[in-house]
Amino acid sequence: MDYLAAWMFLALTILLMAGFPVTFTLLGTALTFGMIGFGWDFFNLLPLRIWGRMTNVTLAAVPLFVFMGVMLERSGLAEELLDTMGLLFGRLKGGLAISVVVVGMLLGASTGIVGATVVTMGLLAVPTMLRRGYQKELATGTVSASGTLGQIIPPSIVLVLIADIVGVSVGDVFMGAVLPGLLLVGLFIIYILIAAYLRPGVAPAISKEELAAISPKQLAVRVGKALVPPLFLIVAVLGSIFAGIASPTEAAAVGAVGATALTIANKKLNMATLREVMHTTVRLTCMVFIILCGAAAFGLVFRGLGGDTIVRDFLGGIADKYSHNAVLAIVMLLIFFIGFFLDFIEITFIHVPVLAPIMIDFGYDPIWFCILLAVNLQTSFLTPPFGFSLFYLKAVTPPEVTTGHIYRGIIPFVLFQMIGLAIVVLFPQLATWLPELVYGP
Repeated sequence: MDYLAAWMFLALTILLMAGFPVTFTLLGTALTFGMIGFGWDFFNLLPLRIWGRMTNVTLAAVPLFVFMGVMLERSGLAEELLDTMGLLFGRLKGGLAISVVVVGMLLGASTGIVGATVVTMGLLAVPTMLRRGYQKELATGTVSASGTLGQIIPPSIVLVLIADIVGVSVGDVFMGAVLPGLLLVGLFIIYILIAAYLRPGVAPAISKEELAAISPKQLAVRVGKALVPPLFLIVAVLGSIFAGIASPTEAAAVGAVGATALTIANKKLNMATLREVMHTTVRLTCMVFIILCGAAAFGLVFRGLGGDTIVRDFLGGIADKYSHNAVLAIVMLLIFFIGFFLDFIEITFIHVPVLAPIMIDFGYDPIWFCILLAVNLQTSFLTPPFGFSLFYLKAVTPPEVTTGHIYRGIIPFVLFQMIGLAIVVLFPQLATWLPELVYGP
């Protein structure tokens, strides 16, 4: 009975690896071990825990941000951005790939939904890059990695969930994620430039004849028209949060209205589009919250059985024998390897509630730790066999692009993501400087 929590976690892991649905696995495991550990009294505690989660005001931002992202996907914004940025950076070797990274950054700051970004850019950018002579691995790797930037660049759903679980301000976490997000963008661009320089054939520049077809003045006008809408939305959402004008939930509502306005301005809004956007929003929101309910039940039983004490004693023993930094390295490696098999929502709801309080007790800054988790969780979209970004991309790429091309293409980007994570670990100021500058220590 002393190790019932450990058996519970082992049962959960085995069932998830066997392919059982996450929600029912969490709830079923929690109910079974709750009955063993607490008896019928467990059912007096469970409704209160789930009710507390469902009435959390901060989490009301989730459906609003989902609506904003799905609506923007239908607005036609991505197509114009990709075309214009491609012309802007086309003079460089690897310029098209750089433009995909920049567009991924802008879409990430506008939508925050990986699936929508990867599918949109996969449909538009990959055929264009292949037609211009890009190596398949570089083209697919760039799109896969760029689509995941919405997980670290605010406003991001994963940042909202992590901040709520750790118990820190969503606005602080959003602000702390800005510089690490830009760092990853810079690392991706550096890799593309190095690859294009060392192997010029993998990422050729756009021909001079094609670039000459548009004058500098026309290009400047197109860049302005393409950049103003996403920048308007970014300023409306993040600016209102950072300035203290609106809470994250209120800013998410502003973003939803702004995305709808942009869709109307592009003449893409009709009843069919609105119905589809609302249906997708409800489906994604229900998925997040039903997993949240299962995770709340699992967390209640796991803590009640002393599971957090077992983990704390184990990590405390490592800290005493080696150092707190050794514990941090183990936690980051654990999250990275779990990301090969589980997606970010499952890791966020199952592992973060157990690990975060322990790491904060060890003296680590909670904002910094939230950012480390977010950067690490971003790789779960890219790591096979269950990297969802890879599945999204394979579904929309031309037939000549194989799964092998996609898997080989993401390897350098995962390595550069881990380099970015290491830089944030070594320089915590990247995550803490901006919040402290604005709000004080």
